[in-house]
Amino acid sequence: MTRMKNALRSLMKNILRPVKKNNKSVLEKFAKQEKILPQTLGRQRTAHAGSKSTEKKSAAFVRMSPAQVMHNRFVQLQKAAQRGQAQRSSRPGNVLSGTSNGSMARAVAPSLTDKADSLGGGLKRLAHAPLKTASPAQSKPNVLSGGGRKTIQTVTKGSKRIAYTPTATMMQRPVIPTEYGSKVPTNIRQRYLNLFIDEYAKVTGNEEDSHKKGLEEEKIVYDRSSTKNVYLNVAVNALKRLRDQVQDQSSPVVKQSTLARPMQKLSHEAMLAGKQGMKTSYTLNRTGKVTVPDRYRGAELYQKLKAFVLTQKQLEENGFPMPCPDKHCCAVSARDERSKILTTDRTERTCCRCGARFVVSLKGKYAVKEECVYHWGKPWKKKVCRTWITSYSCCSGESNSEGCCVGELHVSDNKNMSGFVKTLPRTPPYDGNYGVFALDCEMAHTTDGIELIRVTVVDEDSQCVYESLVKPDREVIDYNTRFSGIKESDMADVTTTIRDVQAVLLSMFSAQTILLGHSLESDLLALKLIHYTVVDTSQVFPHRLGLPYKRALRNLMAEYLKKIIQDSVDGHDSMEDAVACVELMTWKLKEDAKLGL
Repeated sequence: MTRMKNALRSLMKNILRPVKKNNKSVLEKFAKQEKILPQTLGRQRTAHAGSKSTEKKSAAFVRMSPAQVMHNRFVQLQKAAQRGQAQRSSRPGNVLSGTSNGSMARAVAPSLTDKADSLGGGLKRLAHAPLKTASPAQSKPNVLSGGGRKTIQTVTKGSKRIAYTPTATMMQRPVIPTEYGSKVPTNIRQRYLNLFIDEYAKVTGNEEDSHKKGLEEEKIVYDRSSTKNVYLNVAVNALKRLRDQVQDQSSPVVKQSTLARPMQKLSHEAMLAGKQGMKTSYTLNRTGKVTVPDRYRGAELYQKLKAFVLTQKQLEENGFPMPCPDKHCCAVSARDERSKILTTDRTERTCCRCGARFVVSLKGKYAVKEECVYHWGKPWKKKVCRTWITSYSCCSGESNSEGCCVGELHVSDNKNMSGFVKTLPRTPPYDGNYGVFALDCEMAHTTDGIELIRVTVVDEDSQCVYESLVKPDREVIDYNTRFSGIKESDMADVTTTIRDVQAVLLSMFSAQTILLGHSLESDLLALKLIHYTVVDTSQVFPHRLGLPYKRALRNLMAEYLKKIIQDSVDGHDSMEDAVACVELMTWKLKEDAKLGL
């Protein structure tokens, strides 16, 4: 201690030397520190005692934890239970311990009773026993909404609850069996079957009858439908009709008395018609199910098909031949903007099968004879492992693979656009029927492009009225037997030319005659015939992607008429294709008549 004091004194002397005399506050400050420091050494610091007048500050609010809140509530419940037990024990003849209510309370809430035993000095928590019990006659049943199928019995407190037992058994609803390749998905049929059953249940009130009538209604809708969209339309209309019947039965017209009803002036028609005179329309024809004929004929068929005749814009979009404004007896096709009138000056061509370039002379002779290696099938895109791969339908080869067929020479799909004729108008017939015909043609590859080798025409009854083989003007390179079905031996004695065919067709057809066909523009280009009144089945049944995509005729027959065509190994038959077009349009007219179109 003495050493520390001496050190402090020497330090103070050194510090106080340069200080001026007039700075007394600093000297007094250091002197006070010198006196206080020895006294504070070795002692514990004490807090400053505030003045007596200063009020004590309130403690800050601390939010209790959930465990603390539950503990406080439990303590309050325990105290309340003790007070209630003390009151019941004071009553004469009331034994609390050992009762069933006490055991029930302990079984229901064992944790609470254990806590009460530990905190309440061995007291047991008992369930509340009501003083008065209501008689069973006073209990009122509550009925749930839902057709009166379920009831809830209000049970008095303390009595035993009884489970509900249904009085009547519920019938299981019928299920539509799953069919492979069905035209309508099974889940859609099942949904509308349930809706039909619900509506019939409101009308009949009998579950068995509603199931039977619902099945009959769904069967009628399914038989009338050819596709999913048609099924949905017919089912919605049938459901709307059933709901209208239910609404008419549920809200009958309230009759007013004749005294309260004001006097109204009735017309002569209302007096004759009676009560339904203002609501009902009368006709001489008997109402009921619409009768659809098996097939339309004559003038009726002609009038029905006029709705499907292509417009001028559709003719141009599909590439039908149009008269050339610059040259006589020539035509142009608006499908390809590059199409022009072909002349013999063109010597360089592109093969339509393999895409190779080849050269011909002015007379169409090949300068160099080369083999043509190609795929006769069409390229199709399919998704494999999340990537699109293009493969040919003939050999499943990839797009860059070598061809699977070998031809003697390259061929082109050029068309000679000269030598065209146009159908002429005729005098209107007495019944307005200008005639309905279907035609199909087969073509071959020649040195001048594609030329006609066969034509077939059928009438509205699918009877052949004209069929002939045609000798091409130029030398034939490939008869395209795989598709045309015509071999070189079949054309040995043929002398009919395309001019002879045009003369026959112009005598059969007029400008108002309806011609049926599939992709009819290629047939008219091969026939070199200009005709505007056409019905093309590729447009009546269009592809979902639109032009230039078109659905194949065999696919349309398989989907709508469930028939298989063009399955012969000898090639297509023009007669079969023409009859298929007539049958497709007949089916289309019948389906539209069923829908009231």
